[in-house]
Amino acid sequence: MPELKSDIQIAQEASMLPISEVAAKVGIGEEHLEYYGRYKAKVSVRNLRSLPSKGKLVLVTAINPTPAGEGKTTTSVGLADAMNALGHSTMLCLREPSLGPVFGIKGGAAGGGYAQVVPMEDINLHFTGDMHAVGAANNLCAAMLDNHIKQGNALGIDPRRITWRRCVDMNDRQLRNIVDGMGGINDGVPRQDGFDITVASEVMAAFCMATGIADLKERLGRMVVAYTYDSKPVTVADIEAQGAMTALLKDAINPNLVQTLENNPAFVHGGPFANIAHGCNSVMATTTAMRMADYVVTEAGFGADLGAEKFLDIKCRATGLRPSAVVVVATVRALKYNGGVPRCDLTEENLGALEAGMPNLLQHVSNIKDVYGLPCVVAINAFPADTKAELDLVEAKCRELGVSVVLSEVWAKGAEGGIALADEVVRLCEQPSDFRFCYDLDQDIYGKLHDIGHKIYHAEHVMMLPNAARKAKELEALGFGNLPICVAKTQYSFSDDPKLLGAPHGFTLNVRDLRVSAGAGFVVALTGNIMTMPGLPKEPAAEKIDVTDDGRIVGLF
Repeated sequence: MPELKSDIQIAQEASMLPISEVAAKVGIGEEHLEYYGRYKAKVSVRNLRSLPSKGKLVLVTAINPTPAGEGKTTTSVGLADAMNALGHSTMLCLREPSLGPVFGIKGGAAGGGYAQVVPMEDINLHFTGDMHAVGAANNLCAAMLDNHIKQGNALGIDPRRITWRRCVDMNDRQLRNIVDGMGGINDGVPRQDGFDITVASEVMAAFCMATGIADLKERLGRMVVAYTYDSKPVTVADIEAQGAMTALLKDAINPNLVQTLENNPAFVHGGPFANIAHGCNSVMATTTAMRMADYVVTEAGFGADLGAEKFLDIKCRATGLRPSAVVVVATVRALKYNGGVPRCDLTEENLGALEAGMPNLLQHVSNIKDVYGLPCVVAINAFPADTKAELDLVEAKCRELGVSVVLSEVWAKGAEGGIALADEVVRLCEQPSDFRFCYDLDQDIYGKLHDIGHKIYHAEHVMMLPNAARKAKELEALGFGNLPICVAKTQYSFSDDPKLLGAPHGFTLNVRDLRVSAGAGFVVALTGNIMTMPGLPKEPAAEKIDVTDDGRIVGLF
């Protein structure tokens, strides 16, 4: 049996088209392109706004994953390629990878096998500089905030109630909690501080929700960065930083155009994590794609309890977007993981554990169909270690319960392996749907958390711990009670406990803190031990990444 090629080997052997030719496939002329080399460009969307929206939106989500991820991006890429192969004009919209996971646990996040976006190394490493622009804007705000305090503190900011943290796009647990401003009188005001990873910054969230530069500036200005001694919120506009922050982001806000291995157009733009933010690519990319193509395939991060819930309850609510169909990605290995098999044994056949993990998949499907009223199909993302008996079991169990299911082999076969999935998605897009949100905005914060906890997570109780309950009263008194809720929780479970796998019931969802993201337009509810600055694993992927003497990157998956 020939040795399987790595993702990066496949990507480096790809025959790419000049990005102008890729853009032309969906009617994007050269006058709209800002080139970043031969194979990637930013698309200036200002003159494209007058075009009507025509595309049907397809959301790709998944079951609760293993720590290695389950191939939503791979499935999204393969599905878009397959739909184009069938003659349907289709664009792909993905998030940009963060350097933290690239060097941490994943080693790359541009799809896999023969379903990738390229140039893969560029996308994973720096790309067009968007992440750096977001980080620079975030840290400019932090610098101006501390400078305001140093220069007399005219606003009366309480240094103990500064909520704005600096950021860096790397998993670095050493920076979670620090003390800064040490030294002499000219070195700032000493205080406890900390860093978030860039994708957890509210700048990233606001950036991805913005509809244009003017909207971005307004959103940045609304962001709350601290509170005064008399408990009044201090915003970015109060410290007059929104203009300069927008200047740093004026180029980054334009969507990045790249291509799949099969030379189909893809926007890769924006990158908030779904376990600590709303987990969707930018509104600018999605809405632009819907003007250019008949179908738009997009993904939402992690399991459907996180990314899809936020896509539907936050992004769709804010923009008026409505998916025509939803794909729920499942893998044999993730189902076995949810059935109790340790990660080290997931490649071994285990039909009992596979069946025990099925309720996780079925609960996600039920949520999409019954809570949100959307048509959906299960895509079984096939891996080389999957056995025929395992794949047959998943298909059989889905069909027994009337769940539409298709085997996806895009990792191994590219578009050819996604034809059946593409056919089913096109069929579903023509089906009637009754899309609705999980909760009403006019409820108080607890009411919205209650609906998410009961309807999506299937918790028996939703408990707001004392700190969160106090914050809820404060935020509602300040006028933030009518915002959607963005729950920050583990991606590995419906609950806030990463070890509670499968489809647990009877548990309590514990909300320990609340934070307002007024610029992004939601209230963040922190549960469990979720944190906004991850750490590297014991054996980080960075140990395997290298560069050859001729400048070729190796080891990036």
